[in-house]
Amino acid sequence: MSESATNQERVRILCVGAGNMGRSHALAYQAIDGFEIVGICTRSKESGAKLNEELGSDYPTYQDFDEALQATQPDAVCVSTWPDTHARFVTTALEAGCHVFVEKPLADSVEAAEEIAATALATNRKVVVGYILRHHPSWNRFIEIAHTLGKPLVMRMNLNQSSSGATWETHKRLMSTVSPIVDCGVHYVDVMCQMTGSRPVRVSGIGARLTDELPEGMVNYGQLQVTFEDGSVGWYEAGWGPMMSETAFFVKDVVGPNGSVSIVAESASSTGQSDNVDAHTKTESIRLHHGKLNAEGNFARDDEWIHLEDEPDHDGLCHREQQFFLDAIQQDNDLTAHLQDAVNSMKIVAAADESFRTGKTIELETNETIST
Repeated sequence: MSESATNQERVRILCVGAGNMGRSHALAYQAIDGFEIVGICTRSKESGAKLNEELGSDYPTYQDFDEALQATQPDAVCVSTWPDTHARFVTTALEAGCHVFVEKPLADSVEAAEEIAATALATNRKVVVGYILRHHPSWNRFIEIAHTLGKPLVMRMNLNQSSSGATWETHKRLMSTVSPIVDCGVHYVDVMCQMTGSRPVRVSGIGARLTDELPEGMVNYGQLQVTFEDGSVGWYEAGWGPMMSETAFFVKDVVGPNGSVSIVAESASSTGQSDNVDAHTKTESIRLHHGKLNAEGNFARDDEWIHLEDEPDHDGLCHREQQFFLDAIQQDNDLTAHLQDAVNSMKIVAAADESFRTGKTIELETNETIST
């Protein structure tokens, strides 16, 4: 906890959801002195009891969100539930006077995301969205290096997941409302916007339905392509399911006039790791390629390898996110740009989904800028 916050009262927080992210956030709240967990709200008694057991505690558990909010009267709420619940849970918490941490995507539609942003402004409460890569020192370094490559940039990224068992069941539940390109894509278009510092102007998308286990009209594979005002371009693809390939599922690569930079995560990108949530944020090393040639026409400099040791694991990153949330509350940090960025990244992935369904390239509105 930051020094300026040490003498302040603890923030009493209600944890809603106990999946991969909800569990990690609860661990962070218990570890950070500035938070006090006052309750756990989950869909089943079993999941709440399991989280309590891992925390070594006996926090009150609830299965109904409104009951939990009324009973605990928290200062803040952590929403780590399905995207189609975000708008109601977040706006209800804000209207009750609570600050909110909400997992990405901010909501399951642009309209719902905008509703959350408007309610945060009207209630003067803090809302932090779970863009975990913003708190990753290696990804921050990746973005910094991209700024040195000149313009325009060509950004290539994906995260396909060959999922089975419980992970495939989770993916199918997510796809009851959002596609993989929406759920995961918000992370990576946010990164692209930070790299370019430019306004996204045009989006196109493709998609494919590779199984009949999904709701009618839903796809489990998608790719988006975005063009920026400065001429930069980027693509991102995401696919979920037991049929997905584990070849080249982890690509994080940026090219500019001066060279290129790539995340090279040999362990995280190896076979069998595509649906491992701990592997998704591993970086391991960054390869910087210098494009300048010497008088003989050969490369003037060797590639640089930036080895990233002791980088935080998934739980460590969630700890950093929650420290950011605590500082925002206790230091009254302005989160206007943070929340607008989340809305705008939702607009980009939603445009990709619209493009796929209509067969048309989507021109973005002129106010769709993202801060860097």
